[in-house]
Amino acid sequence: MGGEPGGDRTSLIGMQADVTLHVWRVPRHAVASAMLRMAVTRRRPPGVRFGKFLGTGTGTTFGPGDADLTRWAALTVGDPEVRFPAWDRIATGHARVALEPLISRGTWSGHTPFEPTGRRPDGMVLALTRARLRPTRALRFWRAVPAVAREVTEAPGLLARFGVGEAPIGWQGTISVWRDAADLTAFAYRQPEHRAAIARTPADRWYAEELFARFAVHGISGDRSVLGWAERQERS
Repeated sequence: MGGEPGGDRTSLIGMQADVTLHVWRVPRHAVASAMLRMAVTRRRPPGVRFGKFLGTGTGTTFGPGDADLTRWAALTVGDPEVRFPAWDRIATGHARVALEPLISRGTWSGHTPFEPTGRRPDGMVLALTRARLRPTRALRFWRAVPAVAREVTEAPGLLARFGVGEAPIGWQGTISVWRDAADLTAFAYRQPEHRAAIARTPADRWYAEELFARFAVHGISGDRSVLGWAERQERS
């Protein structure tokens, strides 16, 4: 469930650009239209130098049964005003999240799409993980996911979370929004299951390619419920 607008596989660092997360909720009768858009959309919109269209899920198992066919997303690097009218026409809800990359490690389809500023944020942050699984290691990875998913669901400061994927199996990741960087750091390094999964990653060699990025959230416009916001209370 995904596609990449055209472009070469060179490094994209050195060209600072805006990062925007677009998320749509579509009615069930429009699921076929959404899947068709995912299948045929390949052309990069003007002003966008990197873009990914993504299916979504809960992020609890990462298999086909985890998919949420009524929610779809796109991540763009470039023009902050880029629009997707074809998606807007079939959506019942839409949110746009304006992001500043703070930290980024790894590659995505051979690209290094984000230019981190290294700044320390003083508000909400978004974490993005993305990986391409090695087929021979996928079963071990899937067995480790549920315990970590349970931990993150109960983590203090979590505002929204969902899985993302470019295909039903093997090309997957997570997006999570946190009240602040301290809450994200506390989860990442103090929760036992997540800490154990991090420690196992080099030895188990789950990933053929991986990327982790942390962003400052500069603004959220539209319907926050499509991000799963209604499930969490933002605390002062």
